[in-house]
Amino acid sequence: MTAPVVRFRRLDGNADLPIPAYATAGAAGFDLRAAVTGDAPLLLRPGERLLVPTGFACAVPHGYEMQVRPRSGIAVTHGVSVANTPGTVDSDYRGPLMVCLINLGSEPFAIRRGDRIAQAVVAPAPQLTLIEVDDLDNTVRGRSGFGSTGME
Repeated sequence: MTAPVVRFRRLDGNADLPIPAYATAGAAGFDLRAAVTGDAPLLLRPGERLLVPTGFACAVPHGYEMQVRPRSGIAVTHGVSVANTPGTVDSDYRGPLMVCLINLGSEPFAIRRGDRIAQAVVAPAPQLTLIEVDDLDNTVRGRSGFGSTGME
């Protein structure tokens, strides 16, 4: 069976950036890079959110979604994450691929052109039939919510 294909369209002014790619043969996610313009880095201050362009638009196959997630290295080392993690790129979206970064750390974080700022995982996302009912089936958990299964 052939793997689904995600098509990337390079946006103007980004000929120098590599197409998103998997860093290793076993990686679940592929890296997204910053398409910061100019010579100076973009500074993400503590508590601040920035919408960072990647320099590409894409076409995710129908029935799939692209999940944009934080990179563990910059999350652990600098406290930088994806604000709406995971961000979803729908299969019918064709606009610029952007990453909403947030600095949860205590120091400004410099974002330079070509820096790997996030990772993306493509996953099945079927559209299910949504219906309203009067009652739901019973389960062992029932209505027990947040924290109901314990802390360990």
